[in-house]
Amino acid sequence: MTKPLLVLISGPYLTGTGGDETKIAGNLARMEAMALPVYERGHLAVVAEWLSWPLIKQAGGTSHASEEFRQFQYPAAHRLLTMCDAVLRIPGDSRGADAECELARRMGLSIYTSVEELPYAT
Repeated sequence: MTKPLLVLISGPYLTGTGGDETKIAGNLARMEAMALPVYERGHLAVVAEWLSWPLIKQAGGTSHASEEFRQFQYPAAHRLLTMCDAVLRIPGDSRGADAECELARRMGLSIYTSVEELPYAT
């Protein structure tokens, strides 16, 4: 048993989509689908896009191709990671998710590859 953790859900977002908004939305939905199972184990999940898109939009970004997306997407995710206790890396190729996991390793955070690996919170 452990204290409740803030868990970053990390996985493919743009990779393999060719910029297709439907595929990108599907990738986001795969990450978001992990929020409830993480919560059921006593923790709280967060997806970086939940926090980066308000910044991107406020800065004038309107698409994944915008300069504002490049300016805020990964820096916001990396800043969020400094506030997290662990990462849940869902399957799929992703340079961004791999970079998040590498940063998490350097920070000494636990990286899980399935919800079942997460300990239950007390």
